[in-house]
Amino acid sequence: MSAVDTVEAEVRELVRRRGLDPVADRSAVRLLVDEVVADYDERTLTSSMAPLADRPAAVRAVLDAVAGFGPLQRHLDDPAVEEIWINEPGRVFVARHGRSELTTTILTAGQVRDLVEKMLKSSGRRIDMSSPFVDAVLPDGSRLHVVIPDIAQRPREDVGGISLNLL
Repeated sequence: MSAVDTVEAEVRELVRRRGLDPVADRSAVRLLVDEVVADYDERTLTSSMAPLADRPAAVRAVLDAVAGFGPLQRHLDDPAVEEIWINEPGRVFVARHGRSELTTTILTAGQVRDLVEKMLKSSGRRIDMSSPFVDAVLPDGSRLHVVIPDIAQRPREDVGGISLNLL
């Protein structure tokens, strides 16, 4: 387990214990992440724990994972990004100023499923074999379109298509 993974696990446990809603109270989670990172840094001085290589990057990664949409959050925070779409886990695209570009973001099929579940949670919508596509609106007004693959024609690990139109 990496140093960032350890910090993330500790933050998630504290969020559960304190009953915080990471989406609704992102500022409280940010303070919690800062506390856990400071505590972790202190513990590395007197133990064999691996230090955090880049503290600001670690804070951002943990905050995005716990209170945001993980690896997609940096694209969501970029005001120039108009749309994000995923044709498969290793191919995440964004549109900036009307032009599409392949990003360096690489996800696993499990990460894509988790992100879709997290995004759909606030909308009350679901996606499964009885409802293989969904259009939803996220709390910030962004539109989410998700289509799961046709299991008769594609491998099981394929996740179908996801498109997120940002406002």
